[in-house]
Amino acid sequence: MNSPLPDVALTETSAALMPLDWVGMQGIELPLQIDEPGQTRGVHARADVQVDLADPGVKGIHMSRLYRLLDAFAAQHALTPQTLATLLDAMVASHADCHSTQARLQLGFSLLCRRPALVTAGLSGWKSYPVTVKALWQGARLQLDVAVEVTYSSTCPCSAALSRQLIEEAFRARFAGQGTVDPAQVAVWLRENASFATPHSQRSVACVQVRIPEQARRLDLMALIDTTEAALGTPVQTAVKRADEQAFARLNGQHLMYVEDAARKIQQALEGRFAASSVSVRHLESLHPHDAVAQTSNYLT
Repeated sequence: MNSPLPDVALTETSAALMPLDWVGMQGIELPLQIDEPGQTRGVHARADVQVDLADPGVKGIHMSRLYRLLDAFAAQHALTPQTLATLLDAMVASHADCHSTQARLQLGFSLLCRRPALVTAGLSGWKSYPVTVKALWQGARLQLDVAVEVTYSSTCPCSAALSRQLIEEAFRARFAGQGTVDPAQVAVWLRENASFATPHSQRSVACVQVRIPEQARRLDLMALIDTTEAALGTPVQTAVKRADEQAFARLNGQHLMYVEDAARKIQQALEGRFAASSVSVRHLESLHPHDAVAQTSNYLT
């Protein structure tokens, strides 16, 4: 029997006739090819894809068309601004019978990058960076934003100052009344007592989003990650030996920061590089049972 299959999207109408802003699918799993330095393998991504349903008389969109276009894109192309524009344009064209004029796509995945130890030659480990790509096709033009998450360490300036005061008081008490102090004695005292009080520090997360120019050839995700880590100065480490741990302690001491400092450092590093950017930082406090957060953005509202 070869009787035709029913298609109620064509033969039935909705009880309420009205246009819809977006219709599509969320959480589509697919492999993606990434055009980034050092990325020789694909990544496991999840995609949300939609088109607008402008015609109030159309009951539903053709979701299988969107899925097949996305599947072919993942198999044949690396992720770039141009390939995204071509994909979204094809999605709108595939829904001409629905009078769709807009399409959007959000991709979520993680970049896995090998990072060297701070000091030990030949020592390295893998570090994961969550990425979100948001692409909007509107008026036959691409609007593209990317966001990356970077984990770093933050040491509280106030806590560091309070710790230094306690160490100073302990030092004065130990050597009170001595006209001169032998440097060797001081060195021994410091070695045994410089951690009499220590500042609190914690793992922290920065989420950085930027607007990618339409004419850009690549997303340059690793460049954005590197810029963020350099601005903060204390990215978390992977494989370490004692020398690397000591070097990390030195970095934390040289880059004391409140959550406000972290947000400002990153935003300053992004200035002049992108038409729009936003920064959100979160310090997972070790002093408090709650987090400290700061945000800044120059996106137009």
